[in-house]
Amino acid sequence: MIARNEQRTEDTWDLSGLVKSPEEWDKGMRKLSSLFRKAGSFRGTLSSGPDALHAALSYYKAVSMEAERIGSWAYLMYEADSTDAENMRRLAAYEAAASSFSEAFSYFTPELLAIDTATIRLWMKESRFREYRIWMRKKLREKEHVLSEKEEHLMSLFVPVSGSAQKAFMDLNNADLEFGEIDGRKLTHSTYALFIRDEDESIRERAYKAYYKGYDDHKHTIADLYAASINEDIFTARARGFRSSLAAALFPDRIPSSVYTSLIEAVHEALPVLHEYYSVKAKVLGKEKLRHWDCYMPMVRGYSSHHAYDEAVAIIKEATAPLGCEYADTLVKGLTTERWVDRYENKGKRSGAFSAGGYTGNPYILTNFEEDVLDSVFTLIHEGGHSMHTWYSVRSNGYMNYDYSIFEAEVASTFNENLLTRYLLDHASSDEEKAFIIGKNLDDEVATLFRQTMFAEFELRMHTLAEKRKPVTLETMRSEYHALLEAYFGPIMEFEEESDLEGLRIPHFYNAFYCYKYATGISASIALSERVLNGGEKERSDYLGFLSSGGSAYPIDSLRRAGVDMSTPEPVKAATRHFGELLDEFRRIRGL
Repeated sequence: MIARNEQRTEDTWDLSGLVKSPEEWDKGMRKLSSLFRKAGSFRGTLSSGPDALHAALSYYKAVSMEAERIGSWAYLMYEADSTDAENMRRLAAYEAAASSFSEAFSYFTPELLAIDTATIRLWMKESRFREYRIWMRKKLREKEHVLSEKEEHLMSLFVPVSGSAQKAFMDLNNADLEFGEIDGRKLTHSTYALFIRDEDESIRERAYKAYYKGYDDHKHTIADLYAASINEDIFTARARGFRSSLAAALFPDRIPSSVYTSLIEAVHEALPVLHEYYSVKAKVLGKEKLRHWDCYMPMVRGYSSHHAYDEAVAIIKEATAPLGCEYADTLVKGLTTERWVDRYENKGKRSGAFSAGGYTGNPYILTNFEEDVLDSVFTLIHEGGHSMHTWYSVRSNGYMNYDYSIFEAEVASTFNENLLTRYLLDHASSDEEKAFIIGKNLDDEVATLFRQTMFAEFELRMHTLAEKRKPVTLETMRSEYHALLEAYFGPIMEFEEESDLEGLRIPHFYNAFYCYKYATGISASIALSERVLNGGEKERSDYLGFLSSGGSAYPIDSLRRAGVDMSTPEPVKAATRHFGELLDEFRRIRGL
């Protein structure tokens, strides 16, 4: 693997829109630290009149924008090369300063919300508060869950401790766990994804056994870490007066709990078609029973595709054409000449992919592009969807209202994947190619819609048990997870003794009630992409309006304006019907 300094400049992202050099970052960090030191200067002034409130809000905006710029650069540099000591130093310095600021500014929200609501609304009518009105309306909604100034200060002191279980798990998972070797090749999280798809079942089995042995060796520690994370969620929710940790997690986006529970119910109704999918996969593999190490095998084997990076970008341009020239051309420039993307793997670079967007600079994409893997093209258009969401949002909103929720973000990314799937199917040269694309789409929908709902159900079960003061132990976690495995995979699957250890290795569980957003996101994106592809200018305009809305509306409202109502279970049910239709088409093509 090459070192970071061996990458071609044109293959790396251009972060100069944030910070032009390490020296400029150091200078910016000193300026930010100076701004942070002024955090306490507004204490006791907010209720004295609109002038004082405006001054405090102006300070909050300025310090937040500068912190986002300085922090983003440090974070992105670290993710591109975590072996660089200077990257580690800068990120640690920023995080320590930001934590101190959070503590010093903890008085702000309780003091702000102690002001009479009618008075705040009166002040907000002044034109100078225009850019703060939406932000303030959302802030006022928090009023019943904001504590006294002293209590908020105590909560701020807890910030450096919060997330300790997550950090410990991530360190164990990413740095300390050892899985051995398979035929002379080191088994890691990245290589496991390759081994578990190997044509040779003995390799899949050995990789599976070795991988889960790593978790088995540390199962008590990991279970304790997850239990601690659950208890932290419950503590925070109860301290702020929420009826449950689920309610606390959904509150910021104003998502009704019924959206979460109806997702699980709708997917349960569709479990027969999921079981049929696994039965088809067993037929494809020529097996009477599937083993747990079989379920990641592609539906079509032996089909290969090769796309150089520039070829992938050309396909993405054509696939996104239904969204108009502005969208497609902007994305292509971002993926190429404007260097939004850090393209290839190097030592110390984070695995996988992400899009990181802020108000300053460009949206930035980290990926580890591989020319012989079609998933790399899907990953690129997926992250491009996030980046274009940010691009439209920044250009349509002020800083205080540009940032959209993860609930919405997962729509914009999977929407683009749907466009790519449609494009590839329309341009497929054979039934074999069509079957391969449909099979990949089926596998992806299982991973995003069904599997993430299963994870969401497990999270809800674990938190509910803990909230009822029932013990959440390793044995409880394994038994509950095993029951879900049997429910979701159905009778065709034969599980191993270690299969339920899978519930101990999911990093998203340490960010409670996050997984469901993948499932709702793909459900919304299927509905919206079909609407755009089968519609006209209005449908496209509605979708681009959604991308442009940023944080100016709550997710349910912004999606409803785009043409899908996620407050009802219908989009999820439509997504499961879509899955069934794809499965029928796959069986028709393959003669199954």
